[in-house]
Amino acid sequence: MKIKKYIAPNMPEAMKQIRSELGLDAVILNSREIYRGGVFGLFKKKYIEVVAAVDPLNQTPLPKKQAIGTVIENIQEVNRSNPLENGKSNDGEIVKELNQLRNMLHQLVENSSKGKESEKLVFPIPEPFQTPIHKLLKHGVEKTFINDMLPEVYETYYSRGGHITEVEAITWIRLYFINKLEEFNNSGSNHPLNKYIHLIGPTGVGKTTTIAKVAASLVQSGKRIAFMTTDTYRIGAVEQLKTYADILQVPLEVCYTKDDYSRAIERFANYDHVLIDTAGRNYRDEKYIEELTNLIEFQNGMETFLVFSLTSKEEDLEAIYDQFSHINVDRFIFTKLDETSRFGALINMPLKYKKGIAFITTGQEVPDDIQLGDSAWILNQLLGDRYYA
Repeated sequence: MKIKKYIAPNMPEAMKQIRSELGLDAVILNSREIYRGGVFGLFKKKYIEVVAAVDPLNQTPLPKKQAIGTVIENIQEVNRSNPLENGKSNDGEIVKELNQLRNMLHQLVENSSKGKESEKLVFPIPEPFQTPIHKLLKHGVEKTFINDMLPEVYETYYSRGGHITEVEAITWIRLYFINKLEEFNNSGSNHPLNKYIHLIGPTGVGKTTTIAKVAASLVQSGKRIAFMTTDTYRIGAVEQLKTYADILQVPLEVCYTKDDYSRAIERFANYDHVLIDTAGRNYRDEKYIEELTNLIEFQNGMETFLVFSLTSKEEDLEAIYDQFSHINVDRFIFTKLDETSRFGALINMPLKYKKGIAFITTGQEVPDDIQLGDSAWILNQLLGDRYYA
């Protein structure tokens, strides 16, 4: 750790020296006002003494947007462009802001480095951002993801001198999470569906109805579709899918054994998409997962969607994913958005497990009540679409 003391007429000049010698990753350890010079103790001039440090061996610095130096530089610009009304030096205010940010950023980094999920927000929220962030929290978005965002909120807030409206804050947060989700979201025309698509998940989440909705939209777009089902446990399950197959005029194969499954795959080799329904069983029963893997071939060229209900508790969703994680899950589907007022899982689960959302269902109507897992649409549900076309 390299530590050095700097003395300058004002904070901007001190920071200029620190950036020049230690770089933008420097951390302020202490700062205070001192008086030097003068004659017989009179006419002394005020200076700023700053103790800064940097670790030259650190191979994992903070991302540039969260670097202390970057935030400091933005705060300097704010204070230079917004002097105090009485015209006095605002060095003390700068020091106060820098120390607050240093302490908060260190707390955030410490929590992250230990792998802990903070139970509370490590930063106070700037006023324009309070309403949208509280709205996200009310939806159940985890505080961990809010804490990850707050350093950039502060950087944006100070770079604008605090002159930011609530609408602008909503737009900023909306774009922040859209960009986060788009890192691994692969829905829509840029990521067409694979030929063979399995829907897996616990009982009662609406897999069969969702398959019908997806199939209907594909049929309407001119695709040749076929159905397969391995759900021979639930009374009426085959009849339900057969009803949808008759309405859509698509073929259906019922698979009782692995040989049945292989023959159905061969039969539908010339179809554009084959949608494969599976039995919904108690996801806590490991025997069910074993039966699923013994019956179905999860292989290259096949895509598997894990179906969740948004009415489930967050801890249940995590338990479901953990149980099905032995199967290579490609994307998520969320159902029953119309039956809940909390949509936080649409952010929490993708960010936590780095999986995109293929579809979201919004009601019982076939084929209407289904939506692509578009990141912008998701953020509109959480923050409201009042300001967006």
